[in-house]
Amino acid sequence: MPSTAHRPATALVASVCALLAAAVLSAPVVLAQPSQTTTPTSSSPSASCQDRSIPPPAVDMSEQPKPGKTAPGPLPVPAKPVGGSRLYDCGVITPSGAPAPPGPNLLNAQSWVVADLNSGAIVAAKDPHARHRPASIIKVLTALVALKELDPSTVIVGEKADTEQEGSKVGVGVGGKYTVKDLITGMMLDSGNDAAHALARKLGGVDETVRKMNQLARQLGALDTRAATPSGLDGPGMSTSAYDQAVIFKAALKNPEIAKAVGTKSFNFPGYGNKPAFKVSNDNQLLALYTGALGGKTGFTDDARHTFIGAAEKGGRRLVAVLIRAEKIGAQSVYTQAAKLLDYGFSVKAASEPVGQLVERAPAETAASGDGGAAQAKQDGNGGITAPENPSAAAVTPFGNVGLPLTIAAGVFVIIFAFLYVRKKRAKAAARARAAAAAV
Repeated sequence: MPSTAHRPATALVASVCALLAAAVLSAPVVLAQPSQTTTPTSSSPSASCQDRSIPPPAVDMSEQPKPGKTAPGPLPVPAKPVGGSRLYDCGVITPSGAPAPPGPNLLNAQSWVVADLNSGAIVAAKDPHARHRPASIIKVLTALVALKELDPSTVIVGEKADTEQEGSKVGVGVGGKYTVKDLITGMMLDSGNDAAHALARKLGGVDETVRKMNQLARQLGALDTRAATPSGLDGPGMSTSAYDQAVIFKAALKNPEIAKAVGTKSFNFPGYGNKPAFKVSNDNQLLALYTGALGGKTGFTDDARHTFIGAAEKGGRRLVAVLIRAEKIGAQSVYTQAAKLLDYGFSVKAASEPVGQLVERAPAETAASGDGGAAQAKQDGNGGITAPENPSAAAVTPFGNVGLPLTIAAGVFVIIFAFLYVRKKRAKAAARARAAAAAV
């Protein structure tokens, strides 16, 4: 037993241990989230733009990873903006001599693009590469993937899991028989999350569909885009930009099935069981109320806010307007903002010098900055930036971000107990030596 002279030191050590244990146990267990401060190290204005690397913080728990999983880090930010040097500007970008676009009382989207669908020329934009959440406009990419692999006439039988999807549904029923064309039309008109899930099942499951969506996005040069779900419901790592959505929509209109679906005002969706077929109307009001409208896609979640794609044709000129993170203006739906933006785009002369260009494939050089330039984005076989394709695939340690404090504390405990053990051994040796001396 140690002498009374050792007790203060022992008590001190015990106190330190208790304090360390309290500090570790009180540390919050937070799963790794993308940093809000990652920005490109570039001389361009992008270095000071908000939302260059990741979307704004979520307002709910929809992006929390599943147990045992963690959210992926930010997608690499290309050192050079895809589509042109002006496209990393944060504010409104217009051609020289062009009139000013609609003001905030008519157009409040945080990010937008108006572009020519024939030439790919970007007429004007506002912070086009800002990263936001897409909501249901990501279904255009889902449709592209589905028609890349599946015949439009392929029949898919509805299952219970389809009917249990959150959010908007077109009316898929258990046992119902739906062609790929039916499901894509249901996705485009009524934003059916049930239809998106049924297609994902046929494509190999949700995770595999998301992987294919992200692979196709990179092939197209949509390097701000990472899908987390086939439907557009928010999930870990979800990201896109107004620029990317214009690129994806331009590619989608080349597919006649998608072009027909987005331009369809209503159709009869197949019934199931004893329920007969029923009429489904397009929720994109632009299609019914804007002269020359070609169609588009609507979207909304609490985190994404309103997103919108609308296209129209006048005098042989086809334009697309993409609005990201918009809000209603009074009682007016977001389609009115798209209409104002299309009006503005048509007012800008076609011969005006474009502010950028919609690419059709990933640029050959897409080196990423955003980590101080220490890491370079690796290229996959299709020329896109390699990034986590399945946002829920990465494993996380059981203690989340307290792993490092636990490791440090464990090391300190080992050192302390080793110190105590050595002191105790020395004390016992000294006591034996004193006893031996007394016996002599």
